[in-house]
Amino acid sequence: MSCSSSLILPSISSNGFRRFCPMKLDKSRVFMSSISVGSRIAAVDDALFADYKPTNAFLFPGQGAQAVGMGAEAQKVPAAAELYKRANEIMGFDLLDICINGPKEKLDSTVLSQPAIYVTSLAAVEILRAREGGQQIIDSVDVTCGLSLGEYTALAFTGAFSFEDGLKLVKLRGEAMQDAADAAKSAMVSIIGLDSDKVQKLCDAANEEVDEADKVQIANFLCPGNYAVSGGVKGIEAVEAKAKSFKARMTVRLAVAGAFHTSFMNPAVSRLEAALGATEIRTPRIPVISNVDAQPHADPDTIKKILASQVTSPVQWETTMKTLLTKGLKKSYELGPGKVIAGIVKRMDRGAEIENIGA
Repeated sequence: MSCSSSLILPSISSNGFRRFCPMKLDKSRVFMSSISVGSRIAAVDDALFADYKPTNAFLFPGQGAQAVGMGAEAQKVPAAAELYKRANEIMGFDLLDICINGPKEKLDSTVLSQPAIYVTSLAAVEILRAREGGQQIIDSVDVTCGLSLGEYTALAFTGAFSFEDGLKLVKLRGEAMQDAADAAKSAMVSIIGLDSDKVQKLCDAANEEVDEADKVQIANFLCPGNYAVSGGVKGIEAVEAKAKSFKARMTVRLAVAGAFHTSFMNPAVSRLEAALGATEIRTPRIPVISNVDAQPHADPDTIKKILASQVTSPVQWETTMKTLLTKGLKKSYELGPGKVIAGIVKRMDRGAEIENIGA
């Protein structure tokens, strides 16, 4: 997700787009870094960031945060607007037009929402950079993470891979997840008002009534009182039918293609592994907390394995946020569309300081 200290400086080429030349730059611009092909990366201690002490964090949203109209604000900032131009070349169509004008059904599709959120979230970094004091805020960030898809955005921000390579990975990830969802009838539902133990018991009760192909499990550990369950459609229907008897406040069927972060996504793993294997990933310049184990990883090969397994592993967001807050995190910034992450953080700690930077 070359040497991390060799960064790039944009200059304008004859066709009006920026080209990127290796140079020493400030650490915050790492996510634009270039690739040095054929170089051998020395082994890195994966525990390099194990003793991290967070002060300021960048938090990046995942699928579901998208909304028609996003990206419009970014057009006022040249560096942010250019990200969409570069994205259009990679995607092969006008991604910005879909972000701004929809239709909603198209933007909500897995294959489009994931790249759209990735680009919009990194555009939000440029919007922040352009405002007074913004560069100082970016320089102060010493830890980052993202919700599911947002982990790729976080890795791009830290220079683990280039903007372009990250977008190519996210594009393939969305396509592979959509194809896996199409291969079996599956769904996701949010359970509101229960702790994780109760949700697990609800899943166990539902699983007693369905075949193996429709089993369910907790897929997103978001925060106390908000957990997402994934599985076969019949299993999800059983969860919904039993939720009130377990004293759940409500259930909300999620508008996603299928049972993300479960074995239903197994068909996507090999495609992701192949794409990650062909992508140069460098050690992030600051800790990126993984969704899989709520730990930061420094070794590029380990990061590749983590990203491949992420689509079938439950998202450990609750543990991640608890750890950051316990370790002394002072302020967070949610960069990108929506305010989902801010809501989660506030639910876990009402006194937590978090600012939204939209695009």
